[in-house]
Amino acid sequence: MNLQLKRLKELSEVAGVSGNEHRIKNLLKDRLLPVSEEIFYDKLGSVIFKSKNNSDELKIMLAAHMDEVGFMVKTITAEGFLRFTCLGGWWEQVMLGQRVIVHAKTKDITGVIGCKAPHILTPEERKKIVEKKDMYIDIGVESQKEAEALGIYPGTFITPSVQFEVMADENYLLGKAWDDRIGCAIMADVVEALSEKEHPNTIYATATVQEEVGLRGALTSANKISPDVAIIIDTCVAGGVPGVTKEQASAEIGKGVAITIYDASMIPNTKLRDLVLDIAKAEKIDHQISFSEGGGTDAGRIHMQDIGVPSIVLSIPTRYIHSHQGVIHKHDYETAIQLILAVIGKLDNICYNTIVQY
Repeated sequence: MNLQLKRLKELSEVAGVSGNEHRIKNLLKDRLLPVSEEIFYDKLGSVIFKSKNNSDELKIMLAAHMDEVGFMVKTITAEGFLRFTCLGGWWEQVMLGQRVIVHAKTKDITGVIGCKAPHILTPEERKKIVEKKDMYIDIGVESQKEAEALGIYPGTFITPSVQFEVMADENYLLGKAWDDRIGCAIMADVVEALSEKEHPNTIYATATVQEEVGLRGALTSANKISPDVAIIIDTCVAGGVPGVTKEQASAEIGKGVAITIYDASMIPNTKLRDLVLDIAKAEKIDHQISFSEGGGTDAGRIHMQDIGVPSIVLSIPTRYIHSHQGVIHKHDYETAIQLILAVIGKLDNICYNTIVQY
């Protein structure tokens, strides 16, 4: 496995649900400290890597969130089953029978999400989706006391358990947590590349916490930085699969980085959007348009920091977002890196003044 795939595998497989992102943070610190001028944090746990080139013209914030959707223990039954709450948006139909990792104090413990077997359901019950409240996690113990002896208690974090795989076409990558570990990977690649390039800006590469539960680290880290411009790197729902129309999801995997024209949390700065589109066309970087009527990104908080931050979202189309398994394409990942580097190279004070003039 080459270095690129090894790094993607590490970032995909590492555990880090909302509020428990320290393992991803450590991976990024190991990689980016050598190419960063300074590292600092907000008080929620987001980590910011500052890198400066030949001037102080603009403060550009790159943002990707570290957290993935997961679960937390609410209660433990007398028989040792774990009742849980969801961290982030989950659809019941993708949850049952899936393996999870329970992060007990003593060690990580494998569990499985269960419910009543279909064999004993009534005909009416079989027609309904099993609700989250009726699910539990089985860790293979016989009592609450045994579970507690392992260091499991209300508040214990639970992560989906999935192995990274290269699929039949080696450009297709299967794994968990692409939302938004692929954004973290892109941001890290950009920071490393910028350490060897001339550009007119100061970069604040920010790995945020708790995006999936309300864009929380985005707000606190933006307050710490007060950026002039923000480029948010995230994922979007991939179209091009059975049952999904272009009107529902226009971006498809393998066709290039997706430039977001709107989502439920933000309409991007129009002039910045057009600049990014123009650069993509001029540099012949494969790209496509994405939109989301039902979701948002860290940009939803960052663009409202102080008196406002011109912001743009670049997304990687991802199949099966917010489930245990996701599928992305290497070409979209690589074109995202190319486009961000091109934008940073051209975005100077002259461009910025054009963007913020109304």
